[in-house]
Amino acid sequence: QYSPDNVAGVDGDIDPTEITFPGCSCLTSSCVVHVCSCLRHGENYSSLGLRPTDTEEEYARPIFECNTMCQCGESCQNRVVQRGLQFRLEVFKTEKKGWGLRTLEFIAKGRFVCEYAGEVLGFNEARRRIQAQTSKDSNYIMAVREHLHSGQIMETFVDPTYIGNVGRFLNHSCEPNLFMVPVRVDSMVPKLALFAATDISAGEELSYDYSGRFHNLPITNGEQKSSEEDNRLRKPCYCGSRTCTSFLPWDSSLFSTP
Repeated sequence: QYSPDNVAGVDGDIDPTEITFPGCSCLTSSCVVHVCSCLRHGENYSSLGLRPTDTEEEYARPIFECNTMCQCGESCQNRVVQRGLQFRLEVFKTEKKGWGLRTLEFIAKGRFVCEYAGEVLGFNEARRRIQAQTSKDSNYIMAVREHLHSGQIMETFVDPTYIGNVGRFLNHSCEPNLFMVPVRVDSMVPKLALFAATDISAGEELSYDYSGRFHNLPITNGEQKSSEEDNRLRKPCYCGSRTCTSFLPWDSSLFSTP
């Protein structure tokens, strides 16, 4: 079932459509940093793309867009991901990777491309679904972990297996042209937004790193090492990049009991 936005999962603990953020009181057509309450973490976008940083950051900075309760207009520069797809994309059959997604037009570096949307699950339901899978099943469940200043980790699990959008057709690459950033609009449930990591030509397949590495940073030795048991369970990677690690990224935490 196609849905452009996240929906509540079967465990029903989290409603991604609930509006819990207060809106800003800006009466301008476009909000200003340090004045707008939604931009207290800094400016998010420059023109239509992610604001370039002075230095290559290792992690994604939190993004809060203006929301339904804000008094600014729909043309506010701090409203990007919530506007949805702006490019013509095509689902196509790849040679080795099953279905894939490509763009039919040029996409400039930093532009928002699409969201990875589906059912928002709790940890227990996400683990139950993963453990019920066989080696022949495709795994679409995305686990996003955000590290807070307090030392806590905020987890979001999104599964587009049964309900989702075009994001479910994106393949992994060890040298991807997209990267994922959690973007919040109406509540603390993030939209898993994919932005262009580089200029992307028309006809090019779209991909991101399933492990969540940000801005194509080199893989560390710790990320490359895995046990022989893990390697038996992991699926081969067919991305064809120069730095291909031979296997798709693997997160064993959802396969084990607490």
